[in-house]
This record gives sequence, C-alpha cells and structure tokens, in this order.
Amino acid sequence: MKYTDPTLFMAEAIRLASENVSQNNGGPFGAIVVKNGKIVGTGYNQVTATNDPTAHAEVMAIRDACKNLKTFQLDGCELYTSCEPCPMCLGAIYWARPDKIYYGCTKDDAAAITFDDAFIYEELKIPLAQRTIPMLPLSREAALKAFELWENNTKKITY
Repeated sequence: MKYTDPTLFMAEAIRLASENVSQNNGGPFGAIVVKNGKIVGTGYNQVTATNDPTAHAEVMAIRDACKNLKTFQLDGCELYTSCEPCPMCLGAIYWARPDKIYYGCTKDDAAAITFDDAFIYEELKIPLAQRTIPMLPLSREAALKAFELWENNTKKITY
C-alpha cells in the first residue's frame, strides 16, 4: 500500500499488533518500515511463537525491510511501531539508521500491562559486575585479534 498520511501507516502497525493478539502469536506489538510512501517491511511480536526473545515487532520489521531492500541500513525510511521501542529494539533501530520513528503507545502504557522495560534502563546505569546478570571480562587479548583483522581488512564493508 502507498500512503502519505502517517496516521494510515500507524494504523497498519496497530492492525498488525491487534491481529497478532487475536492469533495468539505473541505480544500486542506491530511495526512497519516505510520508504517513499510504500511499506517495505512488516513485523509483529513473535517471541512466544518462535521461542526467540529477539523476535520483537520492530526487529522483525527491520529484518523484513532489509531483506526486501537488499541493504543493512534503512536510510530514507521511517519506522512505525504500535509502542515505544524497548531498549533492544531501540538499539536495533539505531543500527538500522531510519530517518524517523513514529510510535503509538508509550513505555508506560506497556508497563501497565506487564511489558515493563524500566529494569533494563536501570541495569544500564549499574557497573557491569553489579548487574542482575553479571558481565565479566574474559580473554580480551585473544578477542582483540579479530578486531585487528577487521581494522586491517581492505575489503570490509563499514557500517
């Protein structure tokens, strides 16, 4: 479909979210990616349907759009999501580099129905070793070898 009114694109993201709930595929979240007035990627929450904790609507829409556009960056695109993105999705969105994000519900609306990401935002402020899931450095010198290979690779595609 091709539209120019952002509310129509948001309506499609919301429709995906509602349909997902009706079909018991996962949480009430839907997202689309739009380029030049055309939907180029769609996604809905599939965490429980696929046993994949990363299968959030925004991530699925980004994957679909990148596959369809044959690119790993979504410059020139807009992302419409039925809810303000969680920290994981926000990270994926920033890596994908769309021009704009529109969202429906807020993170507080999501928290009110038990989708609360506030603890992740708080965890990011805590020193690594004190987090709920401790993060411990290991084998840095060995791991740096891959970074050196990357740095010296003349055929790499930077992103």
